[in-house]
Amino acid sequence: MSDDLICIGAIAGAFGVTGEVRLKSFCSTPSDLTAYGPLWSEDGKRQFRITLTKPVAGGFGARIAGVTTRDDADSLRGTSLFVDRAKLPSLPEDEFYHADLIGLEAVDTGGEGLGKVVAVHNHGAGDIIEISSIRHKSALLLPFTKAIVPNVDLAAGRIIVDLPEDGE
Repeated sequence: MSDDLICIGAIAGAFGVTGEVRLKSFCSTPSDLTAYGPLWSEDGKRQFRITLTKPVAGGFGARIAGVTTRDDADSLRGTSLFVDRAKLPSLPEDEFYHADLIGLEAVDTGGEGLGKVVAVHNHGAGDIIEISSIRHKSALLLPFTKAIVPNVDLAAGRIIVDLPEDGE
């Protein structure tokens, strides 16, 4: 098992009374959640063999091998599901896994440090990067668009941010 695990989903809780669970997928094609083989707990100690049963509000109904009761299913609520990065497809040059962005140094177009990327959020309208700011009292939340983040250099470990005029 590689230490390079990527979170691709989460168990949202029990669904029904026969051990089915509700899953949230973080994949660009949500049904790909099970395409990479067994999924793992964050510590890599527990393996989950999952079969999707049907789409439900906010995700999928699913069966997990060995989970047969509602109590078993509900005990897994909040469990994040991980896959070894090597099983994920390569991305085009201008696309990134969220895990690759977290921890990158953020600098403005003049090269001055802004902070570090601490999270990438998506609430349905596009990705938002969260930067722990060294210039501001609170974190910066910025759209992850080519206009705001014109350059991502994974090799150098940084992103260049073109701050909106009111963001300075």
